[in-house]
Amino acid sequence: MSITLHPNLPVTIDGEIATVAFTRPEALNAFDMGMWLGLGETMAALSAMEDLRCVILRGSTSKAFSAGADIKAFETERGSPESEASYAQAFNKGMQAIRLCQHPVIAAIEGICMGGGAGIATMCDFRVGGEGIRFGVTARKLSLWYSYAEMDPVIQLVGTGVASEIFIEGRIFNGREAYEKGILSRVVSDAEVQTEAMALALRLAEGAPLSARFHKRAIRVLRGALPLTQAEEDAVSDFALTEDFRNAVQAFKNKQKPVWRAR
Repeated sequence: MSITLHPNLPVTIDGEIATVAFTRPEALNAFDMGMWLGLGETMAALSAMEDLRCVILRGSTSKAFSAGADIKAFETERGSPESEASYAQAFNKGMQAIRLCQHPVIAAIEGICMGGGAGIATMCDFRVGGEGIRFGVTARKLSLWYSYAEMDPVIQLVGTGVASEIFIEGRIFNGREAYEKGILSRVVSDAEVQTEAMALALRLAEGAPLSARFHKRAIRVLRGALPLTQAEEDAVSDFALTEDFRNAVQAFKNKQKPVWRAR
């Protein structure tokens, strides 16, 4: 059985396990705003399917899980307060739909897993990665910043020290390093990623679904609400209005190194 709520996010359902394949190989499965919205809709639809027991997220090829947000689309999708609000809403909807899915979610990571792709992975309950993956967040190269709601799961996973390496230093980890840092749930050879992810999904499907759903919800609830003011949340998207961000996007398109002016 298959369903498709967005053309780049086809879903295959085999028994009690659904697999969402990020399918935009020409862009290393980078997400534009429509895909973020589609991810939210797809995950919400899967969460509502009571017969499911697990969801796997993966790239359509072994070359990339996802390169993250489509930077080339930023000039048309972002840059004004209005467009930034729309983009932020779509991005947040996609990310949080993974976290709020009632079923356990596994990221099966091969190849490139960068930026928003790394964010998607850290929203999942389990991350199975190959030794040859490249995992990291490239915010410092574009003068953008991640929202609190997407940073928090990373801090919960690895602590503030490794989170600083990820967000501030911008370190890129291979699979073994990511496992040792606590980012991956398990690391296997690149050829074994999909097999191991499916084996994990089958083990999860064998367990009591109500137990899995309760514990997933409890882990989220015990974290509690983030201690943020509305003004702090609203300011997350201010980077899109900065000169540094606009110049960095242009430099990326021209394959140049950006010049930072801190304004």
